[in-house]
Amino acid sequence: MNKNRSKVSATPKGLTKATNALKRHYETKLNLANNLTGLVGRNTIQNFFQGKAIQIDKFKEICKALKLESDWEEIAGLDNSPDLIAEPCNEATKTDVEEADISIDIDSLVQEVREKLKGYIQERCGTMRVLDMTQPIGLGDIYTDVNILEKITGRRGLDIPELLQNLKIELDEFDRFGLGKVTEKRIPGLEAVENHAKLMVLGKPGAGKTTFLKYLAIQCINKNFQENRIPIFITLKQFAENPLDLQDCIVQQLGNNVIKNTQIIQLVKSGKFLLLLDGLDEVKEEDISKIINLIKEFSERYPTNQFVITCRIAAREYIFEKFTDVEVADFDERQIKIFVSKWFQNKEPDAPERFIQQLESNNPIKELATNPLLLTLLCLEFEDSGDFPSDRAELYNRAIHTLLRKWDSKRGIVRDGGDEVYKKLSVGHKEDLLSEIAWTTFKDSNYFFKQRDIEGYIKDYIRNLPEAKTDPDALRVDSETVLKSIEAQHGLLVERARGIYSFSHLTFHEYFTAREIVYGSSQENALKILASYISEKRWREVFLLTVGMLKSADKLLQLMKQQIDTSLAGDQKLQQFLTWIQEKVCSMETQYKLAAVRAFYLYLYISLFLDRSLDRSFEFYISLSLSLSPLSLDRTLSPLSLDRSLDRTLSPLSLDRSLDRPFDLDLYLSLSLSLSFSLSLSFSLDLDLESFSQTVSRTFEQTLSLKRTHNSELHRSLQELKNQLPDYKVDKKVDEEALKYWWLENGQVWAEKLRSVMIEHRNIGHDWQFSESQKKLLQQYYDANKLLVDCLNRSRYVSREVRQEIEDTLLLPVS
Repeated sequence: MNKNRSKVSATPKGLTKATNALKRHYETKLNLANNLTGLVGRNTIQNFFQGKAIQIDKFKEICKALKLESDWEEIAGLDNSPDLIAEPCNEATKTDVEEADISIDIDSLVQEVREKLKGYIQERCGTMRVLDMTQPIGLGDIYTDVNILEKITGRRGLDIPELLQNLKIELDEFDRFGLGKVTEKRIPGLEAVENHAKLMVLGKPGAGKTTFLKYLAIQCINKNFQENRIPIFITLKQFAENPLDLQDCIVQQLGNNVIKNTQIIQLVKSGKFLLLLDGLDEVKEEDISKIINLIKEFSERYPTNQFVITCRIAAREYIFEKFTDVEVADFDERQIKIFVSKWFQNKEPDAPERFIQQLESNNPIKELATNPLLLTLLCLEFEDSGDFPSDRAELYNRAIHTLLRKWDSKRGIVRDGGDEVYKKLSVGHKEDLLSEIAWTTFKDSNYFFKQRDIEGYIKDYIRNLPEAKTDPDALRVDSETVLKSIEAQHGLLVERARGIYSFSHLTFHEYFTAREIVYGSSQENALKILASYISEKRWREVFLLTVGMLKSADKLLQLMKQQIDTSLAGDQKLQQFLTWIQEKVCSMETQYKLAAVRAFYLYLYISLFLDRSLDRSFEFYISLSLSLSPLSLDRTLSPLSLDRSLDRTLSPLSLDRSLDRPFDLDLYLSLSLSLSFSLSLSFSLDLDLESFSQTVSRTFEQTLSLKRTHNSELHRSLQELKNQLPDYKVDKKVDEEALKYWWLENGQVWAEKLRSVMIEHRNIGHDWQFSESQKKLLQQYYDANKLLVDCLNRSRYVSREVRQEIEDTLLLPVS
């Protein structure tokens, strides 16, 4: 053995000993290199730990620094293995030749390892179990393809007006919108991994990041994706708790499958691994620097392997220079339907359809379904009862509890985030803080808020906590850290663009606003403020949530009723209109609640005469023709109702003429009048004149067919008017010009005659000639009363006296 050679290299056994010493004394090679500055270069240290030959004096210096000075010959294999490492020369070393021989059959080795690893990957990644699932579910049975945003939403350079413009929000005509709606291009998750060898996948809590990595592992091992690589799934939280580097971790996973360490090293060097590193945000603060350095060093040393890391958005400001950052997109409607269909397969055949139908009719709940974790919660709730809970406040509370505490605790994760202030906040404190933010911003119509503003709200809250800091700079730093912790750990606040935040869902913004009203420091004043917003549609959900949380809703309902009555009190003509409705209802003999009958006539006028829209009148007719019941509480065109049992009997739009109620007659007469007026005034429109004219004729025939009109002066008058209508026959071609001429010349006169007959015989059809402002007030009045009734029906508790008072005085003129 020639111990005077100029270069030596470490044996595999020697490398293990040196690596263990490195971890004990320096943790990283970078720290070792800093200790050896001026003595040994970084490239030489890299070559040492890769088993490459280096100058013998440098080899000894490294061993000395590792406290292995007396063992350097053993590490180099020079103690009793004379020919283990040959003298390096200008030609390939013996080691290089051996590696070349192995690499010749590297592809076969990959397939051999994949086959041995398959059972382990299936066991490790083939199932999932979240929240209150009673048993694991197969990943393939529930997995829904993930979409990826290649631009991180929170890094967009948009301001608040641009965000609002993108959402097309009209605050005066408020409709629900998705705060998280983004216009950036989405690509399939598999495509993103194919496009980028080093990928950092960011996502909100519950976005499905871990499930996505498990899916990649299963697809890879089943040869559906990256079939020439070996998938390695590593939970970084567990990895950080063991004194191993990534190569050792791979050895540990594959060693259980009787694969030689030398083969593993060759596979690593050949770039044959798909490394799936899950949950960077779950690593403890004291371990994070070490883990980041290990990932960086390994990915730089062996760059031909493929890497996918997952991490929550805003968890920490990591920078992996050679990694591409992408974001998991929220579920769209197609993904929601696929997930729900898979969830309920082999359970109830009609459950997916019922789930989706109820979701479509309940937008606040639908917003939550864009998050896979919350969609899972909704499926569990629906599976238990076949319906969503009627108490939406309680459902949202469970969703928020899931994000605030349950999701991490179920997986044994304790987050510290390095923020002492946030660690001291209880769940109750966090809810109180979010409630104050929600109430303050919602009152000002601020759905998006600048970072400095929200940090100001947080600072005002935490400065009043016990042991809070008083120094302004310290409070500012703490408030920023708390904001980032809320975003990263719970996802209840999210960064929509650079420096601009919102609640993750409008539903949560509304829920926390209602919570502050009910549990805040001044409930009485908050209820008065809330009642003042009764005419603003954007507050509707807050009203419904508030009455569901209040121990007694009496005070709020009374305030709402007062506000509604006051809104029309100063308008004499609108008061006359309400007086007419009261007189009309009092003149009828009916078994129904008077408030519901008043609601019918108010609704009839608003639907047919408020804007004289031909489309609106025709839509009303179509509903009638299809035997729909716009007067049912459960329909979109629903008027007010105070009693669900009433809806099953009071259905004037039903085609069951055997009932022949006065409502049916007034309905058809009003519809005929509305259609004829609209038709006579709509010739500038591009419409099917023949179809609309036929509609008027058929509606009139239905009116005459009611028994209530037979053998009466009303019937004779209506028959005369019917005879004046242009003749229409199904099997004849109608002269469009003649038809148009008739309606142009005679339509308005004919409609006025019909109006006179209706006023004389039924006291309906009056031309109130409301101004545009009065029409708007009347629509707001109707909507506010409908909201009042909805609150009455959804309240947690209402006294019998208050309920009766509201029913008795609903829709009456102010005396």
